[in-house]
Amino acid sequence: MVISNSIYANLTAPPPGARQCKYTGQSVRVVPIRILTVGKKRSPGVQLIVDEYIRKLKHYCTVDDVQIRSNPRNASDARAQVDDEDTAMMNIIRSDDWVVMLDENGQDIGSEQMAELVGDAGNTGASRLSFCIGGPYGHGRQLRERANISIKLSTLVLNHQIALLVLMEQLYSL
Repeated sequence: MVISNSIYANLTAPPPGARQCKYTGQSVRVVPIRILTVGKKRSPGVQLIVDEYIRKLKHYCTVDDVQIRSNPRNASDARAQVDDEDTAMMNIIRSDDWVVMLDENGQDIGSEQMAELVGDAGNTGASRLSFCIGGPYGHGRQLRERANISIKLSTLVLNHQIALLVLMEQLYSL
């Protein structure tokens, strides 16, 4: 079957008004991804889906799923709980990580911007891309200061397990 160049160009061109990713046709340095999640033990169904996404993503890059126990010292004060979770998360993040904090007050981005964020991280010289999902009371001061960018996955408030699944789907669909 012969397809003329003009027809082929129409098939591959983005639709009118659509924004093309700035990395289309370019090679991007792939960085390992680490997903840090604060929370209680995941439900078996959520863990099954996370494991499936990790299995799929490992064809493209290394993916580490790190769970940080919510309220590691059983503090009764919410501020103390956030501080303990913050310290635990900061102990895992390296100085050369590109840190993306998922937060309900972060920048509202779409799939194209997420693709650019991942591409940009590969071009910064960072050794790893770390996505941080906070616990029920959010993120602590240290992580807020350390994060390279703060994003939200939805205008809805998502619990940490749902946020993790949305993030995994976005990473896989890039």
